[in-house]
Amino acid sequence: MKVLITDEISESGLLPILDDPRIQVDFNVGLPAAELQQIIGDYQAIITRSMTQVDRALLEKAASLKIVARAGVGIDNVDVDAASSRGIIVVNAPYGNVNSAAEHTMAILLAYCRNVTVANASLKSGEWQRAPFTGHELKGKTIGVIGLGKVGGRVALRCRAFEANVITCDPYISEKRAEDFGVKLVPLEDIIRFSDIITVHTPLNDETRDLITAEHFAGMQDGVFIVNCARGGIINEKAMLEALESGKCGGAAFDVWSEEPPKSALLKKLIAHPKMLVTPHLGANTFEAQKNVAVDVSKEIVNYVDGRPLSNAVNIPRFDPDLMEHMKPYMKLISILGDFISQLAPPNPNKITFTYNGKLARFDCAPLSVCGLAALLNHCTDQEVNMVNANLIARDMGIEVEEVRSTETESFSNLITLSLESPEGRRTIAGTLFEGEPKVVRMRNFAIDFRPEEHMLVMNYADRPGALGKIGTILGDANVNIGNMSLGRREKAGEAMVVFSIDSPADEATIEKIGAAIEAKFIRAVHIRG
Repeated sequence: MKVLITDEISESGLLPILDDPRIQVDFNVGLPAAELQQIIGDYQAIITRSMTQVDRALLEKAASLKIVARAGVGIDNVDVDAASSRGIIVVNAPYGNVNSAAEHTMAILLAYCRNVTVANASLKSGEWQRAPFTGHELKGKTIGVIGLGKVGGRVALRCRAFEANVITCDPYISEKRAEDFGVKLVPLEDIIRFSDIITVHTPLNDETRDLITAEHFAGMQDGVFIVNCARGGIINEKAMLEALESGKCGGAAFDVWSEEPPKSALLKKLIAHPKMLVTPHLGANTFEAQKNVAVDVSKEIVNYVDGRPLSNAVNIPRFDPDLMEHMKPYMKLISILGDFISQLAPPNPNKITFTYNGKLARFDCAPLSVCGLAALLNHCTDQEVNMVNANLIARDMGIEVEEVRSTETESFSNLITLSLESPEGRRTIAGTLFEGEPKVVRMRNFAIDFRPEEHMLVMNYADRPGALGKIGTILGDANVNIGNMSLGRREKAGEAMVVFSIDSPADEATIEKIGAAIEAKFIRAVHIRG
C-alpha cells in the first residue's frame, strides 16, 4: 500500500507504518491543491491534519484511494459524503489529543482570568504594575460547558476541581452521564442565561455552525467570558466582535477560527481586539498529542492492510470499543453468510432482511448488517462494495434493507439469518458460532450443519440410493478430494440439500456431470474468499 502524508505529522508516531514492509510512505507536505490532485491517483491512503482539504475535487482524482486518515479529531476539512459515495473509508484519531485540547482550554481560560499575557508583556517592557492586572477566580463561578464529549467532559472535571459550578448542554448525552461528571444537564437557554463563563466543545457541522449568535449574546449576563478551543465558526465571529465592542462580553479566548490562517478584515479586527486572548490553533499542539494521533491513524492503516475492523472510521457503523472484540467473530460470520448466499440466490434481490436472535439482539447490530450487506452486494454489482458505501449502493439498486432483532431463540444462544427476496422467491441462510468459529445451520428450510470452507459444492436433489456414490466417483475422477459433507433433508428418500467441502475447485464440466448424474434440481460451486 502506498501512503501519502501531506501535513506535518510526528514521525515517531508513524512507526507502525514506517516499519511495515508492505507499506510505502511518501512525505509531500504543503502541496498546492492542483499539484496534489496530479499525484493523488497513485496512492491508496492519505494522512492529513487540518491544512489539507480533502474535498470532492481531490477525491475525483483519487482513483486508487481506499482510506483517508485525519490525524486529529475534527474532519471538517474532509468531504465525508464524497468519500463515502466512492467507498473510501475516513478515519480520525478521536482520543489522541483530547487531553491536550482540554488542558489548552484551561490554559487560555486561566491566562485570561489572571491577565497573564498582558502582565507578562508589561513586566518585560520594564514596568512594575500590579493593580491593572487584578484578575478573577474560577471558584464560585458558573461555567457553562457546551458539549460534554471527550474534551468537554475533561474540561468540566477540571473546572469542578477549581470549585466552580458547572452546567452543561449536550443533546446526545443522558442525565446519568452528566451526573457521572458531577455537572448539571440543562438546555442551551440556561447556559446562555446563567453562565459567567461559556466554553464550547462540539464538532463543527450543520447543526453547530453559528451555534452562538448575536441573539444569544443579547441574552447573556453582562461581562460574560467566552472560550472556543473547539472549531472556528461554532461561535459567530461577527457577533463575538460586536459583543466585545459593546461591552456585553467581558472578554474571550479563542484558539480556532473559521478561516485558518485568518485573512478577512473581520477576523483580523477580532484577533486584534484588546479583550481577546488568542492562539493559532494550538489545542492539539503538544508533543504527546501529535505522537498519539499519528500512532492512532497509523494503526488504523495497518488494520486496513490486515483486513481487521477499524476502530475509528467515521463513515462506517461501528460498535462501542468495549464491544468490538466480542463482536469481531460475528462480523466474520455474517460476512461469510452474505458471501455464501449471494452465490446461490437469484440476482437482483428486491429485499434483504437481517435477523438476529438471542443475546446478540440486545446490542445495536447495524455494524453487522452493513458488514453482511457489503459481502453480499459484492457479487451483485461491478462496483467495489464495502462497509462505507454498502447502504448507498443498496439504495441506488432499489434494494430494501430490513433488520429484525429478537432475544427469543429456540436452539442456539445466538443466531444470524439472512433472507433475500426476489421475483424468483425467497432464499435463506442462517449461522451461528461454535467454539468461536462460524457454522451454517440452515439453508432454505433445511436443517444443516457445516463449517464454511474456501471451496464448496451445494446441491439440491431427490435423495435416492447411490446418489452420494456417484458424486464421490465423479469428483474422484476429476482429482477433487472431498473434505467434508453435510446433508439436510426433511424426510427419508425426500428432497435433500447437500453441501460438500472440497480441497480444490471443481470445474464447470465436472459440476455439469454431477448435476446430470443425480438429476440435481440445483447445483452450484461456492468460493468463500479469505
